[in-house]
Amino acid sequence: MKNALENLEMMASVQLASERLPSSERIREILAMYRAIPLHADVTDAELETLAKQFEAQHGFTMKIGAVLQQDGYEPWLDATKPDLTPYYWNRYRLLLAQQGYSGDVLATLDQVTDRILGLAENPVKSGPWDRRGMVVGHVQSGKTANYTGLICKAADAGYKLIVVIAGVHNNLRNQTQIRIDEGFVGRDSSPGAGSGDGKLVGVGAINSEHIPATFTTSKRDFTKSVSDLGIGLHDLKNPVVFVIKKNSSTLKNLLEWLKEKSRKRGSDTIDAPMLLIDDEADNASINTKHDRGEITRINGQIRDLLKTFERSCYIGYTATPFANIFIDPDTPDEMLGEDLFPKDFIVSLDPPSNYFGANRVFIEDSDRIIRTIEDNEDCLPVRHDRLHQIAAIPDSLETAIRTFIVARAIRLLRGHARAHCSMLVNASVKNDVQRQLRNHVHLALERIQQSVRVNAGLPERDALRDGEIASLHRVWTAEFGTDAGFGWADVQARLVEAASPVSTVLINSQSKDALDYAGCAATGLNVIAVGGFSLSRGLTLEGLMVSYFLRNSMMYDTLMQMGRWFGYRPGYDDLCRVWMPDAAQGWYEHIAHATEELREELREMQAANATPQQFGLKVRSDPDTLIVTARNKMGTGQNLRVSVGLSKTFIETAILRNDEDSLAANRTLAGMLATQLASLGKPLSGAEWVRGAGWLVRGVPPGPVEDFVSGFRNSPNSIKTQPGPVRLYIEQRRELELAEWDVLFAGLEKADQNGLVSGLPGVAVNCQRRARGKPVDDNDRRTTLRITSKQRVASRGVEKTGVDPDRAAKAEEAWRNEHGTTNFPDRIYRKARTKPLLIVHLLGIGEKGDDLTTAAPVVAWSISFPESELEQQTVEYVVNTTWWKENYRDDTEDDDHANDKE
Repeated sequence: MKNALENLEMMASVQLASERLPSSERIREILAMYRAIPLHADVTDAELETLAKQFEAQHGFTMKIGAVLQQDGYEPWLDATKPDLTPYYWNRYRLLLAQQGYSGDVLATLDQVTDRILGLAENPVKSGPWDRRGMVVGHVQSGKTANYTGLICKAADAGYKLIVVIAGVHNNLRNQTQIRIDEGFVGRDSSPGAGSGDGKLVGVGAINSEHIPATFTTSKRDFTKSVSDLGIGLHDLKNPVVFVIKKNSSTLKNLLEWLKEKSRKRGSDTIDAPMLLIDDEADNASINTKHDRGEITRINGQIRDLLKTFERSCYIGYTATPFANIFIDPDTPDEMLGEDLFPKDFIVSLDPPSNYFGANRVFIEDSDRIIRTIEDNEDCLPVRHDRLHQIAAIPDSLETAIRTFIVARAIRLLRGHARAHCSMLVNASVKNDVQRQLRNHVHLALERIQQSVRVNAGLPERDALRDGEIASLHRVWTAEFGTDAGFGWADVQARLVEAASPVSTVLINSQSKDALDYAGCAATGLNVIAVGGFSLSRGLTLEGLMVSYFLRNSMMYDTLMQMGRWFGYRPGYDDLCRVWMPDAAQGWYEHIAHATEELREELREMQAANATPQQFGLKVRSDPDTLIVTARNKMGTGQNLRVSVGLSKTFIETAILRNDEDSLAANRTLAGMLATQLASLGKPLSGAEWVRGAGWLVRGVPPGPVEDFVSGFRNSPNSIKTQPGPVRLYIEQRRELELAEWDVLFAGLEKADQNGLVSGLPGVAVNCQRRARGKPVDDNDRRTTLRITSKQRVASRGVEKTGVDPDRAAKAEEAWRNEHGTTNFPDRIYRKARTKPLLIVHLLGIGEKGDDLTTAAPVVAWSISFPESELEQQTVEYVVNTTWWKENYRDDTEDDDHANDKE
């Protein structure tokens, strides 16, 4: 039975969902209208205002329809058949989302997007045989499950008989997905037993339970042989049937046997019922050095077998990254295009709502407020450790993160979020045994806080602050939030007992029986610190996640983004969210945020050009950032891989350098030789153009000096994208046409930095830029490698605008501003506007700002900004040494928790 406040909230939510972007005044008008009902007479003014602010956060944003690529020749069907369809399942689900607070704009867009995806699948009543293959590219924690649940509802309304959802490789993720499908499509709690029909009504079932779909999987159990032995076939069931299964060869084998034995007509090799297969996290259980290759081959073969079992089938893979292994992993382009699960028919890109708390927000736009750097872990919890590692104590930074979580929860209580879930994530080891120790230490740290606040938080402020733990909580409040969060310390202290007491710790990995029971704590909210590894890194949603402690140094783009459980929606508390991680991980996250957004923009541009999914697949394969994913996927094969890459509209830089004096000196000499060459061409630096904020610019340089400089530079093997051979070959391929004339910039400061260096080049003295040294991976890396900044970035932001025609630059900026509503222009927009390539020679002093430099002479690095190429299909080959790669970047491919659950 709902109380008065809950009932008022639900009624107002449904009303607001029918309106696009309601104003603050309109929200309060609707709340006042429903409060006037006698049933809601006990709702206080304070409760009503808290609800109004919550609705403002939920409804004050928009959502756009993403881009679509499709194969030529497909005949649309949905618009013509829609008048004859009864949207029973969709109407239930839409009303449920409205009750849950989805805004009218987001619901309208979800309606359009799911129509678009269903329309690209085939009409289920069309006679067979037919098959469709598609992909939906979303964002991590952006609502993919809500999207495909809506798609499932509409597919059932249209006539799809069987829907199979493959939900990751772990039981906890499959169980979580089953619960959501129960709530959004089935309408009945499946936990009592498969097919028993005695589960209580939940979600959409409480709205209308006239046509409940059949399900043979439950929130506690996957599809097993015992279920398949019930003797029931598809033909025995009137309503649609849904399975939510784990990506596991045993489960798929059981399902295939049941379908073939119980659902095929006598004498037929196939089933004449339309089937929709949704592969959630389509990249999961793809090629990985630790994950058994034989298991992967079996799984992919079984998925293909499942599709072939039906005369009419549609496969849709959902992924959170455009760097999908379906594009990257095949050895050749022809092999990629011939892959049975390749999305040959359509690719849909989902745009998240404007309130999405994603990688751009966390790592680019608002990183100073959100990100905290872990620098104190090496003695007690080094990034690289084996399963025998013993944790004597946890880092101070982790204790600070735990205190931040408690203070943030107290602030949420003050904001009226008493029944909201609140979670903290600790992902600091790849080893199950170490995770277990870590959970115990976190539990002890939490107990100390709970004991202190229970005894002393009720005392007057001065007395309470004599307690060491409460004093530490006060320091956290001052450093992280202060009065900006809307409350003084006295208010926060008064809520500390309530904030800390219900918090518990859980261990989430394939060996632990702990679970995140958000559904069971819906009335009070689950308050939890979750410790784990891979199981926490892929697909699993941590409700109300506020604080994350992430001690991994992964370079692998697909796993890197999936590990970002902190992405998602944080209505009314996004200002309280914090993420702790090493500086190297911060750099990789920022890089991949830019890289994935570039591919999404490419997809939008390809839609305008009526490109096909095949063309996008080839584009992804040739992106320079696939070098890293390819290296990971093939790691340990003991071979040098040759990877075809294109450099059109790309930016490459030597952010990782050799650290031996011979190489550093040789590169300094090379920079001087380049300046001398330019002078011999009548383009001395003394006559160069000074570009404010950038350096000395020389225009109209032929490609020869650039080729000589790139070829002669002593490149680090760690700097994979700046291998001299393929870069020079790319220039040679285009030296007579697109790359016939270059701009060369010697980057420098207008005034010498304090304690800075001045580099004497022929004809001009360049004031060197200052860059901090990035943290080495280990002692060997410290000796052999010089990493430029923690983010491994040499160039200054905005430098790629140098040399671009001002009118073309202004048009690029205007287009960005119109599309994104911001003047925070990324450098990549200038590459498309660029007509000539730009070589940047960086002369660097290495040292933190204000400190003495660690180098007596300048360190030389380089960057190139390439314009768009008309010869995009003409790629160059890079060589990837997979054995070397494994030795240097093995840490995040050796997760104990990566293999499938056994059952």
